[in-house]
Amino acid sequence: MFQSIHLKIKTKLTYGIGLLFAMIVLLGCLSVENILNMSSDTQNILADNYNSLLYSRRMLDALERIKTDPVARSEFEKNLELQKKNITEVDENAATSYLAMRYESMLKDRNDTTIQRVRIALNQVMSLNMASIYRKSQVAESTAHQALLWIGVIGVLCILIAFVFLIKLPRSIDAPIRKLKDGIMGIANHNYEKRLDLGGYEEFAEVANSFNRMAEHLAEYRKSTLADIIQAKKYIEAIVNSINEPIIGLNGDRSILFANDEALTILNLKRENVIGKSAAELALKNDLLRRLIRELIQPNEKNEPLKIYADNKESYFQAKYIPIHVSDEDTMKNQYVGDVILLKNITEFKELDSAKTTFISTISHELKTPIAAIMMSLKLLDDNRVGDMNDEQKTLTQSIKESSDRLLEITGELLKMTQVETGKLQLNPKITKPIELIDYAIKANRVQAERFGCHIEVEYPEKISKLFVDSEKIAWVLTNLLSNAIHYTPENGRIIIGARQLDKAIDIFVQDFGKGIDPRYHQSIFDRYFRVPGTKVQGSGLGLAISKDFVEAHGGTIRVDSEVGKGSTFVIRFVI
Repeated sequence: MFQSIHLKIKTKLTYGIGLLFAMIVLLGCLSVENILNMSSDTQNILADNYNSLLYSRRMLDALERIKTDPVARSEFEKNLELQKKNITEVDENAATSYLAMRYESMLKDRNDTTIQRVRIALNQVMSLNMASIYRKSQVAESTAHQALLWIGVIGVLCILIAFVFLIKLPRSIDAPIRKLKDGIMGIANHNYEKRLDLGGYEEFAEVANSFNRMAEHLAEYRKSTLADIIQAKKYIEAIVNSINEPIIGLNGDRSILFANDEALTILNLKRENVIGKSAAELALKNDLLRRLIRELIQPNEKNEPLKIYADNKESYFQAKYIPIHVSDEDTMKNQYVGDVILLKNITEFKELDSAKTTFISTISHELKTPIAAIMMSLKLLDDNRVGDMNDEQKTLTQSIKESSDRLLEITGELLKMTQVETGKLQLNPKITKPIELIDYAIKANRVQAERFGCHIEVEYPEKISKLFVDSEKIAWVLTNLLSNAIHYTPENGRIIIGARQLDKAIDIFVQDFGKGIDPRYHQSIFDRYFRVPGTKVQGSGLGLAISKDFVEAHGGTIRVDSEVGKGSTFVIRFVI
C-alpha cells in the first residue's frame, strides 16, 4: 500500500523536477553559448585592434622625441616591427606598408615635412583600428542583445513552469498529507472517532481505509482495557513499594525502571534522581550501586553477602539477580527485557551463624579437657599394675576408647571449621613432594585399612613437580579422603591413591570402587553437615567441607567423579 503511494508521488516529483531540470539545462547552455560569443567578440577587439593602437601610440610618442632622444629611433622601429606582425584588418597591411615607406623617407631626409608625413601615416593606422573597434563593438552589442532576448524568453518560460509546479505539485501532495496529519493529531488527542475521507486522492485511499480501521480498534481498546491497564500498573507499583526487602528493576539498557523505598534508603538516593536514569552513570558516584551492577554483569562465584551500614548498625544483604524474559507470541521465543536486583536482609542469620561458630568453638575447646581425662583413665585401666580386667571389661574399655577417639576427631573437625569461618585459618606453606603427603595419609589410615581388609595401591610417576603448600593441612585433607574411601570400600576391596602432572597442574587423587555417589549430590557433598541420603557410615558431615576450604585456601580445587555402582574418585588440583 505505502509502496504504491510512494511510487505515485515519486512519479509526480520526477516528472516535475525533471522538466524543470531540462529547462534549467537549456537556459544554462544558451547562456554559455552567448557568453562565449560575446567573449570571442571582445577578445578580438582586445587581442587585435587594441595592440595596434598601443604600438601606434608608442611610435607616435617616439616620433615626437626622435630629434632629441637617440633611443627614440630604436623604440619606433621596435613597435613598427610589432605592428607588422599584428595585421588583422583588411586595409591594415597597406596602411602599415605606407607607414614603413614614410619612415624610410624620413630617415633619408629628417625634417619637419617628412616627420609630419610619418605622423599622418600613423594616424591612418590608428583610425583604421579605431573604426574596426567601433564596428566590432556594434557586433558584440548585437550579440548581447540577442543573448539577453533568448535568455529572457527561456527564463520567463522556466519561471512560468516553476510557478505552475509550485502551485499545483505541493498542493497535490500536501493536501492529503495534511488531512492525514490532522487525523493522526486527532488520535493523539484521544479523539478516536476521527475518520479520514481521501476519495479524491486515489493513491491515499488505502491509507485512509487503514487509518479508519486503526481508529476503530483504538476506540474499542480504550473502552475495554485502558482502565484495567492503569489499575494493574498502580497495583504492581503498590506491591513493589510494600516489599520490605530492597528491590531494583532495570531494563535492557541498564536504566532504572523502579526502586522501592527500602532500596532508595540503603542506596541513599532520591526517587526523582533515580527513576529513568542510567544505572551505570549513577554507579559512578555510588559505591553500593557500582558493586551491584558489576556483579550483575560479571557474577561473583563466591556470592559473598554485602556488608552495608543500615538501621544504625552493620547489616548484611544477599544479592539475587533475576533476569526477566517476555515471551513473544509470534516467534514463541523468550526475549530478554531487563533484570531485577533483590537484596535479602540476612543480618539476623549472620548474627546467628556468628553465635553458632563461637558456641561450637567454645564447646570444642571445653570438650577436649574431659576427653583427654577419659583417654588417660583408659590408659591407666590398660595398665596391669592396677589390676587385670576380664574379657567383658576389656570389650567395654575398647568401646569407650573408640567412642573417645571418634569424639576427639569430631571436636578437631569442629575447631578447624571455626578457624575457616572466623577467617583465622593460617597457612604455613613450604616446598613439599606429593609423595610425602600420600605417605602420611597411608600411614595415618594403615590400622583402619587393615581392620577393613582394604588394599591400598599407589600410582606415582617417576617425574613430578613439587608443591608449595601447607603440608599439614593438605595431608589432613588426603587423610580424610582416604579414610572415607576405606569406609565406603567393600571388605578386601582395593583403593588407589596417587598423583599425576598435567602441563602446569598437579592432581592428587583417591579412588575407591564402592557403591559410588549419585551425580545429583556431587556439589552438595562439599556442604557442611550434608550427608548423602541412605548413607549408613556415621560422620559429622564436616570432613569434605573443611577439605574444600583448605584446598581453596591454597588456590586449588577439589572435585568428585563418580557413578552409582562404579565407585568414586576425589581429585585435588593445584596449579604450579
